Amino acid sequence: MRIHHLNCGCMCPIGGPLFDGFSRGPTARLVCHCLLIETNQGLVLIDTGFGQRDINARDSRLSPFFIHLNGIQFEQKYTAIAQIEQLGFRARDVRHIVLTHLDFDHAGGLEDFPEATVHVMLSESEAAQDRRGFITSQRYRPGQWDEIKRWKYYSAGGEPWFGFEAVRDLEGLPPEILLIPLAGHTRGHAGIAIETPEGWLLHAGDAYFYRHEMGSPKPRCTPGLRAYQWMMEVDRKARLYNQDRLRALSLDRSKGVRLFCSHDAIEFKAFTDQ
Repeated sequence: MRIHHLNCGCMCPIGGPLFDGFSRGPTARLVCHCLLIETNQGLVLIDTGFGQRDINARDSRLSPFFIHLNGIQFEQKYTAIAQIEQLGFRARDVRHIVLTHLDFDHAGGLEDFPEATVHVMLSESEAAQDRRGFITSQRYRPGQWDEIKRWKYYSAGGEPWFGFEAVRDLEGLPPEILLIPLAGHTRGHAGIAIETPEGWLLHAGDAYFYRHEMGSPKPRCTPGLRAYQWMMEVDRKARLYNQDRLRALSLDRSKGVRLFCSHDAIEFKAFTDQ
């Protein structure tokens, strides 16, 4: 198993360090941290970021509210398909896509891989179809996935993983890849755990947004990202509960689990530098 860390989207909201904690100018830099995993069952993509159709027809695909709020950079080089082809693969080599959730910045590239099977929590699929309320109607963009034919849905439960519920034996996928339900940001939000020879990786998706929310008994977050998490949450109690559990996991070095979220550029750089 070989893992590639891909940045499948660049967002530059106004606020600079008030969002990302390091920018010196008026705009911040956020990434869309995705994974490409080479397995014996073919390529597996964890989240897709923005896709080619988002780049070519942004006004019909995405919400103007989020385009401007997030300062989305529409560049072909950030798409998963462009990076996968640069690695010498083709779209058809991606056999499976596992999603943390169906937000516009995580599922935009689904249709770039029409032969892939898409794995997602059932509760997330149901939430994406029940698009009541302004934020919900803007975050879920059915045009990003309405041509997908191969879906696999999962419910929470199963053998625990470090105290978390875990969906194991994802159909067609190696046993080293698990879904970890982490509701709160969305109803069916999940992390993706991958067992490697060096220990476990946990792609925590949007269960947290800022690197200093983990790995410290005194967590902190920038004002911009704290406000964004509050705006996007559907269940505050569940979100904060799961953050506390992830923080405890990050502090327990004996578990050997390395966590990262979807949008922190410093975290992304740390993994790509490795």
